[in-house]
Amino acid sequence: MLLKKAKPPAYLRWLLLFPVPVVWCVLMQAGLLAFLENRLIDWRFQFRGEISAPVKVVYVDIDSQALSTIGGFPWSRMYFARVLPALINQAGVKAVGVDIVFSENGVAEAIDWKKRVEGNRELAKYLSKGPPVVTAASYAAPVDRDINGRLVYRSLPLVRYAKLSEPAEPPETPAFRISEIDPNRLWSPGLVGLIDTIDGGTRMAPAYVHTSVRTYFHMSVELARLHFGVKPDGVKIADDHIDFVRENGSLVTRIPLFDRQMIEINWFSPWMAPASNPRISFATVFNYAEMLHSRDAAERKAAEAFFAQPDFKEAIVLIGPVDPLLQDLAATPFDEIPVPKVGVHGNMVKTIVSGLYLQRLPTVANHAIVLGLTVLVSLLAAAGGAKGARTKLTAALLLTAYVYLACKFFQDHHLILPLVAPLGAAFTTSFAAIVWQLILEEKQKGRIKGMFGAYVSPQLVERMVESGENPQLGGHDDEITAYFSDIQSFSSFSEKLGSGPLVELMNEYLTACTDLVQAQGGTLDKYIGDAMVAMFGAPLPLKDHAYRACVATQLVHLKIAELRQKWKREGEKWPEIVCNMQTRIGLNTGVCMIGNMGSRNRFNYTMMGDNVNLAARMESGAKSWGAYSMCTEVTKCACELHGGGHVVFRPLGRIVVKGRTQAVPIHEIAGLKEHLTAQTRECIGLFSQGLAKYYTRDWNDALALFRQSARLEPNQPGITPGVSSNPSLVYLTITEHYKHAPPAENWDGVYVMKEK
Repeated sequence: MLLKKAKPPAYLRWLLLFPVPVVWCVLMQAGLLAFLENRLIDWRFQFRGEISAPVKVVYVDIDSQALSTIGGFPWSRMYFARVLPALINQAGVKAVGVDIVFSENGVAEAIDWKKRVEGNRELAKYLSKGPPVVTAASYAAPVDRDINGRLVYRSLPLVRYAKLSEPAEPPETPAFRISEIDPNRLWSPGLVGLIDTIDGGTRMAPAYVHTSVRTYFHMSVELARLHFGVKPDGVKIADDHIDFVRENGSLVTRIPLFDRQMIEINWFSPWMAPASNPRISFATVFNYAEMLHSRDAAERKAAEAFFAQPDFKEAIVLIGPVDPLLQDLAATPFDEIPVPKVGVHGNMVKTIVSGLYLQRLPTVANHAIVLGLTVLVSLLAAAGGAKGARTKLTAALLLTAYVYLACKFFQDHHLILPLVAPLGAAFTTSFAAIVWQLILEEKQKGRIKGMFGAYVSPQLVERMVESGENPQLGGHDDEITAYFSDIQSFSSFSEKLGSGPLVELMNEYLTACTDLVQAQGGTLDKYIGDAMVAMFGAPLPLKDHAYRACVATQLVHLKIAELRQKWKREGEKWPEIVCNMQTRIGLNTGVCMIGNMGSRNRFNYTMMGDNVNLAARMESGAKSWGAYSMCTEVTKCACELHGGGHVVFRPLGRIVVKGRTQAVPIHEIAGLKEHLTAQTRECIGLFSQGLAKYYTRDWNDALALFRQSARLEPNQPGITPGVSSNPSLVYLTITEHYKHAPPAENWDGVYVMKEK
């Protein structure tokens, strides 16, 4: 009860630790864990590996080959005006996305202005026909949000080709060549798509943005629309999704939006994956496009064969910069080394067309995962005691299982379970709980050592501490072996010794006995004058408590024999009675009530019950049988179960002790196997034969056998110090009595004790 008062309630500890996972939830909600979470998402992509998509995406690379063949960037738009018709009309692709912003910025002053204007006119003329081509536009940072919370952008540096009436020579004003011209006055034929991701990275991009001019959709959204054959007015924007709707009103697909405008990109493969990302140089495509109009029939045939490749048919083509000098690179979930960002559009198109969107749980569910996992892991990690290592291993396995589950859900369902916040919360809360638990355990160890250090051996105290089991305070039933010892004729000691020598003698005697009992795992109950009461098997359970108690009795007798010799050597300090000291010990094994008993303020860890009383009767009754260690048959059997014959017993018969009506088989603990002499073994054998004759009423043969065993007894009156009788002499007296006054016909060999 005292221990329970000292220990704070478990729920209070967990309430005090509750803010730890809450902080992790707040950090997750505020986006402060996004960087780490994104890294773990990358690992999940790599765990999942490459997946297929129901749409072909072909990349036409503006690479080093194209730059060396055509020349430095930016090129005349004539090259695009020749490649685009070839891909659409000859190769049969569904749509082409040009990941190049056709801006006048960066154009050198010393250019052939006439050729540039001609290239602008050629591309503008082609785009004015409305082919399935999406050209690119980037955007500046958002300046505001509308009433629905969507981002609003100031303006876009839109595509500026040239009006067909544009002069062949550059105008005098430089404003004609720069992007500061009012976007409302710019003429932009064809489709224009956004190309930037929201953070310049490769994870998510806005599906659309609003500007002062119009609403612009991302290039990938426009390409997906062209793939599905949906008209521009069939794109319907809602709060959390975009619908593609056919003219007849049927829904083609729905694009879920994250944070009202964003699409999270599901990456299907690394950049260097030839099967998933077929690539070809822009220079190669341009050359074959020119060969389509060659006068040489062989060249035209070769060009037609080139554009007839299956990779082109019904594909979406993306033209973009891949040469590192063009600096349009970024890392992806599959590629730690930056790769061309044109792959963003390809994977975003695959995401929209396939419908394999990355999914996330609602905020409430994420927080529930953080709290639930934290509670489970922390409870297991903070568990102490003998099972502490096992529960900590279970906690580690639980975390491992959650990580595997997160990877598996991502692999099979494209579902992103949070990892950083749950793992961080579980680890930090568990650490705090373990530290707290260690502090409590240290206090608990101190209380246990303080409470039981005087009763049990230091080794047993350490075992109690390491087991983590709280002693049962208040009382409970358990099987133990009760131990009672008493000095033979102790009243004579008190008469012959003064108080000072008596205290000195008893301290030496009780110290020796207590040390031996505790060394065998026994727990001191109390001292009653010269008597010592102990228990084996409590407060810490011991499977072999009976065996340990039996061994302790013999070690005590051996120690007392050593003390007798010591006291003799000390000469006149001690009277003869001290040098002849003998101790009687009684044992019994059974279920007893053990625990702290007494008043509220003063109590003692002790044992109670009928089996305890029977152990006391074994000690007091040993005198009647001339024995110095006596136990019940229950103790003997329990000892032999664990001792393997190490302890030797002698049967003493069946008795009814005072205060009981049921007969109890009793045995003398004759000694330890290695200490027993051949003479003592012969004595026990003859005695056992005599006892068998005694039970059959063969008094003469029993007497003969008891006389033989009496001569071999290790304890002989007048020879062995302090010995006045032995079992053989006791049974000679009893048998002689029964020979002349036989017991009743229904006598079953039981002897009824008249004294305690």
